[in-house]
Amino acid sequence: MSISDFLRGSPDGVDVSGPKIVCSFDLGGLTINLTETVVLSWVIILAVTLLLLWLTSDLKTKNISKKQAVAEWAVKTVYGLVEDTMGKRWQWFAPYIGALFTFSILGSLISMLGLRSVTADFNVPLTWALITFVLIHGTNIKTHGFGGYLKGYVDPVPVMLPINILSEVATPVSMSLRHFGNVVSGMVITSLLYYALSVLTAKIGVAFMTIGIPAVMSLYFDLFSGFMQAFIFIMLTMVYISNADGNAET
Repeated sequence: MSISDFLRGSPDGVDVSGPKIVCSFDLGGLTINLTETVVLSWVIILAVTLLLLWLTSDLKTKNISKKQAVAEWAVKTVYGLVEDTMGKRWQWFAPYIGALFTFSILGSLISMLGLRSVTADFNVPLTWALITFVLIHGTNIKTHGFGGYLKGYVDPVPVMLPINILSEVATPVSMSLRHFGNVVSGMVITSLLYYALSVLTAKIGVAFMTIGIPAVMSLYFDLFSGFMQAFIFIMLTMVYISNADGNAET
C-alpha cells in the first residue's frame, strides 16, 4: 500500500480476523500451525534479551552509566511492587512478574508498528492465566498441605463445594478474557473508526481525516489501555497467589 492509498483509507471494508498462519508442518500425524503470534512472540523475546544484555553489560559499583541506572531503577521498581503487594518474603517472585509485565505491554504496543498485537490472540493471555492458576494452587498445597487444600473446598459447609470449584475455574477464565477483551475491542474500534473516516475522506475528496484522529485513538487503545491491562494482570496475579498462601505479609 502506498502512502496515498493509506491516507485515502480503506472504504472497501474492514478485515478483523485472527492471527495469520505463517506455515504448517506435521508432527507425528498432528498438524502444527506456526502463527504470526508465535513469530512475533519470539521477536519480542529476542528484542528483550538483547536489550537486557546491553543494559547489564559493563556494570559498575561507582560512577555508574545512565543505562545501568535505568536497569537498576527497573529492577528496584518491580521488587518494590512485589514487596508492597505480596510481602517481603515473596520478592523471589519478582522476575516472573517483571517478565509477565514486559511481555504483556510489548505484546500490546507492537501494534503501533503496524503489526498485530500478540495479546489480541486469546491463547496468549489464557496461557499466562493458566500459569497463574497453577501457581495459586501450588502455593495453596505447599502452605496448607494436600488435605488442607481439599478441605478449603468444603468450607464453611460441604454444600459450598460446587460453588468453590466454579470460583477457582473462573479465575483463569476471567483474567484472560479481561485482558484479551480489552485489547481486541480497542483493535476493532480503531479499525471501525479508520473505516468510517476513510468513507468520509472519499466523500469530501480530501485525504486528511485518516491522519490525526486514528493516531490519537491509537495512543489510548494501544499505549494507555495496553499499559493498564498489563498492570491489572500482574496485580491480579500477585493478589491471587499471595491470598492462596493465607499467611502473606502485608
